[in-house]
Amino acid sequence: MLDLAKIPAAVKHEGQLSRRLFLGWGSALAALPLLQSRASAEDRPFSFPSNPFTLGVASGDPDSSSVVLWTRLAPKPLDADGGMGKENVPLVWELAENEAFTKNLKSDKVIASADLGHSVRVEVNGLAPHRPYFYRFRAGDTVSPVGRTQTMPDEKSMPEKLRFAFASCQHWEAGLFTAFDRMAKDELDLVVHLGDYIYERAGTARGVRKHEGPKLTALEHYRVRHAQYRSDPMLHTMHARCPWIVTWDDHEFENNYANDISERKDADPVEFLKQRANAYQAYYEAMPLRPSSMPQGPNMKLYRTVHFGKLAAFQVLDTRQFRTDQPNGDGKRELNAEALSPKNTLLGKAQREWLEAALSQSNATWNVLAQQVMMGMVGSSVGNAPAKYSMDQWPGAAHERMKLMATIAERKIANPVVLTGDIHSNWVNNLRIDDRKPESACVATEFVGTSISSGGNTPTNPEAVATIRKQNPIVQMQNRDRGYVRCTVTPKQWTSDYIAIDDVLKPGGKSKLSASFVVENGTPGAKKA
Repeated sequence: MLDLAKIPAAVKHEGQLSRRLFLGWGSALAALPLLQSRASAEDRPFSFPSNPFTLGVASGDPDSSSVVLWTRLAPKPLDADGGMGKENVPLVWELAENEAFTKNLKSDKVIASADLGHSVRVEVNGLAPHRPYFYRFRAGDTVSPVGRTQTMPDEKSMPEKLRFAFASCQHWEAGLFTAFDRMAKDELDLVVHLGDYIYERAGTARGVRKHEGPKLTALEHYRVRHAQYRSDPMLHTMHARCPWIVTWDDHEFENNYANDISERKDADPVEFLKQRANAYQAYYEAMPLRPSSMPQGPNMKLYRTVHFGKLAAFQVLDTRQFRTDQPNGDGKRELNAEALSPKNTLLGKAQREWLEAALSQSNATWNVLAQQVMMGMVGSSVGNAPAKYSMDQWPGAAHERMKLMATIAERKIANPVVLTGDIHSNWVNNLRIDDRKPESACVATEFVGTSISSGGNTPTNPEAVATIRKQNPIVQMQNRDRGYVRCTVTPKQWTSDYIAIDDVLKPGGKSKLSASFVVENGTPGAKKA
């Protein structure tokens, strides 16, 4: 195994580390994609002292003929090795059209490799479009829970309806995952998770429950934290209900990081990228992602397109890995020359060009950007002072953001809808090319979903909301509920239902529909239902 601690100081340059030099030095990390395919295990019966499927099962990244099935063996999920040691273990996956596993059964053996934390992902191909399936795994004499998944409609077909939910920001210590218990009753086609699946700080005794372990830096730290989150029964159950499409934000690695730049400006760049490689590998191990997303050291391609027939195309974005540093020292600042610089980016050149091409080539009725930080240029001011904007959100790359909106308008992209997490509050924003000019034409609609638990029970301040809306006419709604957003999409209309949980600090929190907004096909901008 590569000893990254021995990377010499000569590869550093002006406080930053050249990724090319890092990967040249750390070429052993690039071999990760081969680990699972090369892994072998003794062909003998395995017996586990306790249930190895404590983390459940999941599926994800479906298309019209295939889907990814996932599990991770961890009889002791809070141990550094999950209680599995270093031995590779064979297991069998099964998929069928009925829950009794008697109709059109597919089955094969796969290896749970110690190099990948005994996680398994199986790409099952040759499936029928727009069809539910049931799946499970067998390891030794133990059978996993049964999961339900489904394929997407054929890309040339026009489905009558898509029903999905999007969510983000589930801080273990800040509250319970009651929203997933409510979500499991919604009979969804998909879940889209927009990041902050875990939080990276050390455990404290101040929350409703406590993080296991120290501040995350090592691979085993990240593995244990993912296992702790995935062991939650409500999250566990929701993963087994339907396929998920996932992307990260910052807390899967490090708060407010930007590419290879730490929020801690004194962080050693070699150690920082070493930590990023650990975080990315643990994320890959924990998620139902295709093997094509396998990280290469501290790099991992997560942006991609997921089609739901011709009804919707999801462009899944990564606004962390390729961004430039937050301008003006981060925080809330004026939109000065530094914030408006064309050099600032959240996407990076390659992802931006991919996104523009994907949108231009799309024939979907609804074109969805599934991404992390708020795109609405929402500012706040006191008295006659200039408005200040969050530099960690899209205003920190205002030129790129306005150019993207201009491209959407000029190329007449059909029904653009932005899905956003991160901010621990609900918003509905009707986006312009420049949101500081609310009198200009609306170009797209942004639905911002609150947190599952992050922030705990936080009451909405009506006076603050009134001020925000007065200063930012693009904002149609804002509150500080906990919960998620359920979306129903048809060829004619998009409806976003904001589901609120009244209490995440104790079991039994009640849910309610707090607001609904509608977008009509051909008319950008949301209106209250």
